[in-house]
Amino acid sequence: MTAARLLASAQLVNSLGDGAYYVTSALYFTLVIGLPPAQVGLGLTLGWGAGAVAGVGAGHLADRYGPRRVAVLLALGTAVALGGFVFARSFPAFLALAGAYACGQSGLAAARQALLAGLVEPAHRTRVRAHLQAATNAGLAIGAAAGGVALQAGTALAYQVVFAADAAGFVVAAVILSRLPEAEVVRDGSRLAVLRDRPYAVLALLHTVMMLNMPLLSLVIPLWMVERTDAPAWLVSALLLVNTVSVVLFQVRVARRVSGLRTAARAARGAGILMLLACAVYASSASVWVVLLVAAVIQVAGEMLLAAGAWEISFTLAPDGKQGQYQGFFASGVAIARMAGPVLLTTLVLGGGAVGWLVLGALFLLTGLGFAPVTRWAARERFPEWSSGPRPGAADVPSIGS
Repeated sequence: MTAARLLASAQLVNSLGDGAYYVTSALYFTLVIGLPPAQVGLGLTLGWGAGAVAGVGAGHLADRYGPRRVAVLLALGTAVALGGFVFARSFPAFLALAGAYACGQSGLAAARQALLAGLVEPAHRTRVRAHLQAATNAGLAIGAAAGGVALQAGTALAYQVVFAADAAGFVVAAVILSRLPEAEVVRDGSRLAVLRDRPYAVLALLHTVMMLNMPLLSLVIPLWMVERTDAPAWLVSALLLVNTVSVVLFQVRVARRVSGLRTAARAARGAGILMLLACAVYASSASVWVVLLVAAVIQVAGEMLLAAGAWEISFTLAPDGKQGQYQGFFASGVAIARMAGPVLLTTLVLGGGAVGWLVLGALFLLTGLGFAPVTRWAARERFPEWSSGPRPGAADVPSIGS
């Protein structure tokens, strides 16, 4: 089995358990562990805050000791954290496990990206990453359906089976990852060089802002529907289904359109435009709720463009031997969005109404437009030889944004 297929298999196994975890965890923490919602929110916020930092450190360890080895250990560590939730009955225990889970997930993501970069040729990385994303969404959809069975049962045992199954999935993923060859480790003595790479840091910031779209369908839209529209409750599931199925069917096709930094920056720009349009349609749904489906389609199109562009940019601009720390730093935007996005977006959208939606859309647009000039800056810093001539295979970089 090829490296790409093994990576996809590990991703699919993880996402099956994660899908069930996502739909049951909030109720498990409140009903079974017995925590008030405020404590659950605080614990998850602090946990993902720690995860945002841990991803960079885990990526550095992957660069130094090998991404496969680190990925296997982090997968096992995440399994231990999930298993611990089965026995947790206090806020301190929950807080410690939430931090361990978030750090494990963030670090594992960085190590996997470094492993992909080490085992897959540069020209194929974005396409392989798209296949992994499609596998992830397929697994999440199936897992969410299984989680629904646990919700229907409503017993502590049903919830605990979900957590145990998710933990087992990470163990299986660790076994699959252990079958991969170790990527070559290049040790140049520099530590956390990504923290000194200013253009890459700005790109990571732009990516973080765009990742604020993540809580829209899972949190903001359901609350918006209840407070501002007459939409039926089943529409929440329909919108999530549209998003998930679209990624499974079309993410790889979208990624094929991205084949260098120029097309990657163009994709990010297109994502900003589509996100603005989606927000504008969401704003109009207060009077005509059926347009929520239209907005969801536009949003997922923007998400897929953003993903393809961001993968190409993050891989291409990361130096050889430092993919782990660079990918961990770039992906920290996901953890930050999970940590800060719910508070920011509910305040902006539910508090500001249609105006709030338009402000959010304008933020996405400006951020998407910022990718091209910052990517040019990063390319000049990363490949100074371009000042005297184009780098073989990447001649499109000087014309980014054209």
